[in-house]
Amino acid sequence: MRIGNREVNVHLIFNYSVMTLLVIYIFTHSLLDIVDQLTRATTHIKTQAQIGCNGHQELCNRKYSNITHIATHDAPFVGVLPMENQNVDIPAQLDAGIRFLQAQAHRNAFSKLSLCHTSCWMKDAGLLKDYLKVIKEWLDSHPQEVITLLLTNGDHLNTTDFDESFQQSGITPYAYVPHGDPQKWTLDSWPTLGELIAANTRLIAFLDHGADQAKIPYLLNEFSYFWETPYNTLDPWFAQCTIDRPKGLDKFPAVVAQRMYIMNHFLDTKVLNMLVPDRRDAKRTNAWRGAGSIGEQAERCMGMYGRAPAAILVDYFDRGQVFKAQDRLNGFW
Repeated sequence: MRIGNREVNVHLIFNYSVMTLLVIYIFTHSLLDIVDQLTRATTHIKTQAQIGCNGHQELCNRKYSNITHIATHDAPFVGVLPMENQNVDIPAQLDAGIRFLQAQAHRNAFSKLSLCHTSCWMKDAGLLKDYLKVIKEWLDSHPQEVITLLLTNGDHLNTTDFDESFQQSGITPYAYVPHGDPQKWTLDSWPTLGELIAANTRLIAFLDHGADQAKIPYLLNEFSYFWETPYNTLDPWFAQCTIDRPKGLDKFPAVVAQRMYIMNHFLDTKVLNMLVPDRRDAKRTNAWRGAGSIGEQAERCMGMYGRAPAAILVDYFDRGQVFKAQDRLNGFW
C-alpha cells in the first residue's frame, strides 16, 4: 500500500512540476512581452494613406487574383499571452494597411458562434457577429478599400450558422458573389479591385470547411479558389513551398495553375510539447529579405509556381517589414 501511495505521490509531484514550469514560462514570457509592448506603445503604427484602391492607384486596374496581401493570422487574438497572435486590434490592423484577416470560429459554452483559439476555453475573443460589425463599420468609413476575410470552421458547423452572424452584423450588402461555377473559375475570372469598389462589393469572405455556395452564395469555399502551403511550421527558414491543402491537389497541375495560393509564414515553437507562436523571432520571420524572411520564402514559391502568393499569413504583423515585402511582391519597387 505504501508503494501505491508513493507512486501516486510521484505522479502528483510530476504533474505539479509540469504545471509549475508552464506557469513560470507563461509568466516570464508574458512579463517580457508586456515590457516589450510598453516600450513600443509610444511607437505609432503608421496609418496607410487612403488613395487609389487599397492604398495604391496601381491596384485599381489589377485583378484581385493578381495582388499579394499580407494577412493577419488569427487576427482577433490580440495580447501578450502564448495563445495570442497579434499585438493590436482589428481597427488598428486595418488602419495600418492589412486587407486580409483570418480567424477561427467555434461554438462557445452558450452555443453562440464565437472567435476562439482552438477552444473557447483557451481564448474567446468575442462573438463573430461583433467582429463582423467592426469590419463593417470600417468599410463604411473607407469606401476605396476591399477586405478579404477567411474563417476557419473548426467545429464543422453548417454554413447557415455563419450566415446568421453575417446577417446580424449588417455586413452582407458588402459581400461579393462570384457569378459562375467555382469548379470552372480561373484566375482571370476575378474582377479588378476597381470593379469591386465600383460595385460596392468590397468584402470577399471565405470559409475553409462547410461552405455551400448554392445556399449561401457569398460565403465562398476557400479551397475552390485557393490552396495553402504547410502551417504550424517549426522550421525558422521556411525551406518549403509544397501544397499542403487541399490534399492531393498537387496531382492536378492544371488546377493548381488556376487557383490563388496562401503562403503560411508564421513560425511556431514548442513549449512542453505544445505549439505556441514564436514572438521572439517575429522581426526576422517578418523581414522582407534575408534567411527565413517573407521575401526568401516568396521567391522560393515563385520559382516553383511562376507567380507570387495571393496572401501571406503572418503573426505579429507590426514586427518586421511586412508591408515592404508586400509592396515588393506587388511590383511597387
